[in-house]
Amino acid sequence: MKDSRAAVEPAAAVAVPEAVAALDAPDRPGGGRPALGPIALVVASGLSVQFGAAVAVLLMPEAGALGVVTLRLAAAAVVLLVVCRPKLRGHSRADWGTVVAFGVAMGAMNTLFYLSLERIPLGAAVTLEVLGPLVLSVVASRRLVNLVWAALALGGVALLSGGGFDRLDPVGAAYALAAGAMWAAYIVFSARTGRRFPQADGLALAMVVAAVLSLPLGIMEAGSKLVVPTTLGLGIAVALLSSVLPYTLELMALRRLPAPTFAILMSLEPAIAATAGFLILDQALSSTDALAIALVIGASMGAVRSQGRRSRKR
Repeated sequence: MKDSRAAVEPAAAVAVPEAVAALDAPDRPGGGRPALGPIALVVASGLSVQFGAAVAVLLMPEAGALGVVTLRLAAAAVVLLVVCRPKLRGHSRADWGTVVAFGVAMGAMNTLFYLSLERIPLGAAVTLEVLGPLVLSVVASRRLVNLVWAALALGGVALLSGGGFDRLDPVGAAYALAAGAMWAAYIVFSARTGRRFPQADGLALAMVVAAVLSLPLGIMEAGSKLVVPTTLGLGIAVALLSSVLPYTLELMALRRLPAPTFAILMSLEPAIAATAGFLILDQALSSTDALAIALVIGASMGAVRSQGRRSRKR
């Protein structure tokens, strides 16, 4: 995910930065084509998120999925607190309720996604997870054409699952789908938090909530392994690759990139994840898997472009 995927992270995102801030970001003045610079930043962000996830998979034999989640969220929370230095005073009870809900969604999204990575390949996990934001987009748009994109995505999932999730571990697939649902909730609460807190203050506070919630689970699974120097170092690397660096890159890109373009680029995350899984984890894709991922990416792009046209007409 994108914690990534939010400033997914859709992600993609993500992931910390979130795709939703992209939807709220203003289009670039002039309406011309975006420069390659900000596009490269978004692609670099996606590479960072997914290769960070691949490193996390390598760390799981040492600390387990829950231990890796704890290391990632805790390290990211510390970095964001130091960088953002959010103010704790002057917020209403509703503000705190929103940021806590954001943190719960973030923690659940990360936990479920990493649990899925223990059982199914990275590319498949991200493809299933991205269905959450896609369904949210279809429901929010209430347009008939988006049912076509939803059907295309479901066709991709059917291919990926071999017709009934018998080719994928069913528990791992269920974790990934649940992570997608939490990603959709994360997008909703990310937008609400962004309206209530200045800059990235809300994100930093939500990250602390997520880290605190994940800490008991990580300690139960990994215990003293969390403080082994090599494990701790890799956990910090995962946090930087999957949260801090993507957040910075996407924040820079959003200043110069139209929102629909950003969201379309975030739709490429399943392909990036499949590449990272192949290069780092030796998780090869069959031609059927590649077609399934392409269908989901096409559905995501189609939904984004359709919503972008509707916004321009308005």
